[in-house]
Amino acid sequence: MGTKRPVTYYDFGNTQNELFRKSCDGKKFENLYEIIISEENILLAYRLVKSNSGARTSGADKKTIEDIAKMDKEHFVNHIRANLENYKPKAVKRVWIPKADGNSKRPLGIPSIIDRIIQQMFLNVLEPICEARFHKHSYGFRPNRSTHHAVARVQHLINRGKQYYTVDIDIKGFFDNVNHSLLLKQMWQIGIKDKRVIAIVSKMLKAPIKGEGIPTKGVPQGGILSPLLANIVLNELDWWISDQWETFQTRHSYTQRHHYYALKTSSNLKPGYLIRYADDFRIMTDSYEHAVRWFHAVSDFLKHRLKLDISEEKSKIINLKKKFTRFLGFKLKAAAKGSKWVCHSYIDDKKKEQIINTLRERIYKIQRYSNAQSATAYNSVVLGVQNYFRYATHVSKSLKEIHHKIRITMNNRLQRCAQYDYPTGLSKSDTYTKFYSTSYKTYKVMGVYLYPISLGRTKNNRCYSQNVNIYEDGIGYSWDTELVKLMKSKLPNRSVEYTDNRLSKFSMQKGLCAVSGLPLTHGLVHCHHKTPASLGGTDRFDNLVVIHKDIHKLIHAVNEEVINKTLSKFNLSEKQIIKLNQLRTLCKLEVIPM
Repeated sequence: MGTKRPVTYYDFGNTQNELFRKSCDGKKFENLYEIIISEENILLAYRLVKSNSGARTSGADKKTIEDIAKMDKEHFVNHIRANLENYKPKAVKRVWIPKADGNSKRPLGIPSIIDRIIQQMFLNVLEPICEARFHKHSYGFRPNRSTHHAVARVQHLINRGKQYYTVDIDIKGFFDNVNHSLLLKQMWQIGIKDKRVIAIVSKMLKAPIKGEGIPTKGVPQGGILSPLLANIVLNELDWWISDQWETFQTRHSYTQRHHYYALKTSSNLKPGYLIRYADDFRIMTDSYEHAVRWFHAVSDFLKHRLKLDISEEKSKIINLKKKFTRFLGFKLKAAAKGSKWVCHSYIDDKKKEQIINTLRERIYKIQRYSNAQSATAYNSVVLGVQNYFRYATHVSKSLKEIHHKIRITMNNRLQRCAQYDYPTGLSKSDTYTKFYSTSYKTYKVMGVYLYPISLGRTKNNRCYSQNVNIYEDGIGYSWDTELVKLMKSKLPNRSVEYTDNRLSKFSMQKGLCAVSGLPLTHGLVHCHHKTPASLGGTDRFDNLVVIHKDIHKLIHAVNEEVINKTLSKFNLSEKQIIKLNQLRTLCKLEVIPM
């Protein structure tokens, strides 16, 4: 999720780690509201929402993160707290986006920017509690887990577990059909027993959708808290499946290997291993008979316990020795290799068609504009495809098929606007030579070589390491202590954007003065506007620089005596004086002579 550094900025890591540890120990949480409305959590939520690409997308109230950024920090914190005292979420804006198949559309609900910040505040606190209770083979929308970990688990169960049957379940309209009352009860059972928190989450679920009214079920796709709530709903399913085989409680203690052997030889239980990514999940087992039993059992549990239906057309039992299963853009199958069966994986056929269509569109743009920008846009698609699908065992074959389909388009469209030759004149640090051999011809557009789609390489896929505590402190930096002190220092009449960007600048500069290079304690830090507010300067990140407080005096000083006295405190080099004068020039002040 990329939240580790922002959590450090606002000294919230210890709080999250403590919540995670207590939840692992089975503790209940009755006083979460005070943690949620703490100043550190509010400012952390602002930062995380701001860093999201959708922060500049307005909700139904037409406001974006830019409107929040201008608010005074104290006013912003008090405004958020006041909103929560008698919380009434604003209307959610409905947006329809195309699904991956291109034939239908998916509804997105975009909350107002204030509601997004509030949801992020709740996520910061509730996620560590839930992470401790979630099943280890649920991979969707969870910190440090990815689609590749889910695919790796399938590959592992075929290669090592010898599970050659899969029960692929598709829940019909899952996000639109979540039962609100059941979800709130599941939150309570997980250990979230603060009634104020439960009540506010209930109001979030009932936020009116503009033009549609108040929803009676479902979680809005597009809400920051929605993925966590979806995982809470399906966590009950995860453990119900797991407790019938993987975590079945036996009278005697066994190692994991002997546990499964004992269950196979002395019980009538059906082997079953869960892999879930959001609402896309499958159960892998060792025989058709067991697969049928799982299919009916899971269908019944979803319908009667979670009030959800399965899609009869999309849900199926697959013999992996005969047919492919399709999962997260990959297609996987068990193939004979000597006396063994191993997993062969490729790019899924539908995904290949999407990639081919996207690459053709990029080629048309290269023909139309014939500039470096259009060539770079094509390369970004190629590199993205190769990076995502490199964990397919036979990705090379899939990529060659894609190349074959677009080859004629490339030849017809690019022969007049590009050169076709071997790449030459590239340095070892060039991106092309890092990833590709120069012994293959490719097109050159305005000095940019097009990346060959067929030259992708496979990489071994590793399962997720289940022993990692993602909330423990990771790599720290020498300036982090001063960073936290800087965060806690009071700055009256400063915008929330300024206070947040000041921390970013301090961290980016590694706690050093931008002019003198001296390490700064929090008491010596001044954050200077390169272009002053009086000359139209803003609090944006690129207009700020962190410097020593006496260097700040030098930038604005006009009295020669003050300048000389302050200069005598530093042994500035010629290069450092040039930096100082550049900042003075932006302030419309005379340069200091060398």
